[in-house]
Amino acid sequence: MEEEPSSPARLAVFDVEGVLIPKNLFIYELSKGLGLPNLLRVLSIGLLYQIRFLSLKSALSRIFRLMKGTAEKRLREIAGRIPIMPQARGTIEELKKGGSKIAIISSGLPSIVVNVFSSEIGADYAFGFEIGSNEGVLNGEIWGDVIQRDGNRKILSQILDTEKLNFSDCVAIVDDRNNVPMFHPSMLKIGYNPDFTVRMKADNVVTGNLSSILPVVMGKPPKPRLPSRNDLRREAIHLSAISVPFLVMLFGLNWVVFLISTIVSLYIVSEIARMEGKNLPLFSRITNLAASETELYEFAAAPIYFALGILITLIVFPVPENSAAIAIFAAGDSSASLLGGLSTIRNPINKGKTLGGSIGGLLFAFLAGAVFIAPWKALAGAIIAMTVEALPSPLNDNITIPFSAALGITLLQ
Repeated sequence: MEEEPSSPARLAVFDVEGVLIPKNLFIYELSKGLGLPNLLRVLSIGLLYQIRFLSLKSALSRIFRLMKGTAEKRLREIAGRIPIMPQARGTIEELKKGGSKIAIISSGLPSIVVNVFSSEIGADYAFGFEIGSNEGVLNGEIWGDVIQRDGNRKILSQILDTEKLNFSDCVAIVDDRNNVPMFHPSMLKIGYNPDFTVRMKADNVVTGNLSSILPVVMGKPPKPRLPSRNDLRREAIHLSAISVPFLVMLFGLNWVVFLISTIVSLYIVSEIARMEGKNLPLFSRITNLAASETELYEFAAAPIYFALGILITLIVFPVPENSAAIAIFAAGDSSASLLGGLSTIRNPINKGKTLGGSIGGLLFAFLAGAVFIAPWKALAGAIIAMTVEALPSPLNDNITIPFSAALGITLLQ
């Protein structure tokens, strides 16, 4: 008698970039061989897509027109060098042991590349877009269902028909808005380190290791989680921003702005070097100690947003309002992150946050802000900051939290 599968998900569908491999790394590596002018064009097209000025299909069509003349074998060679994310193989093995079929669907990668990753992880189905070629050389043309608006949904329906399954038998693990048209009300939808759109539409949000999706897929209740050493290092760096107001008092605003700007510039150089397999002393060491496992395989942009949020707050708002806002941001956001894992009560609006994290963040934000301004103003600033931290937003909260707190405190004059 055939053993019943232990996983409620008979089919697990994974996005590829940002879930199984580092986001945008394949296109970046492929574009480097086109020369600096074309690399800059590709980066510009990517930016226009990110700000929604270009559709996915339009952006990819423009990029692959620039790839005309590239050998197909180069695409496979680059794909072979792209690392699979930590925990990906183990997570997929566990799902397969539980009886799940595995499908990987990418809206941003050619099928010949997706097939390389499919072979590495043992997927049952793999889909990407098609590329035109003449005698093994790209001719600049692309097509396929995955770059159409509802293409992913069409592909998923075909897989379900083949397997004689329903949407309720399926779980989707995705990270960006390209996958939202695939969502069906009856399927389990997991956002993995997701963007704003997916965060709003997903049933569950998972950050950190990909293996953290397994309890969600298996239907197990969430458990409290102690912060890791990596979490403690990361949030200690975050908390260190509370020193910025004191540095301003000692050395003046201009000097501190120059110092932060210099550190950010060196950090960007360090990250570019790290992506090329090189290290910049001190900066690379700190990144390796504090970055998440996922960030170690990508350009870690979070510290840049963190610094920008502090710089904008320092420059736009007066003392002591800017000092209080930065202190509220540093203490509140870091404590919310560390304490959030201890709580199992999820924020129904932002499923990646917990009630315990928000309450703990509010308390420490208030205490930090009260060092610089009246307690009632510090409380108001802390409430604003933690509300912004708890709500989903298309903007990076390393910028919105200190700015919103400073604006609210300033308006209370």
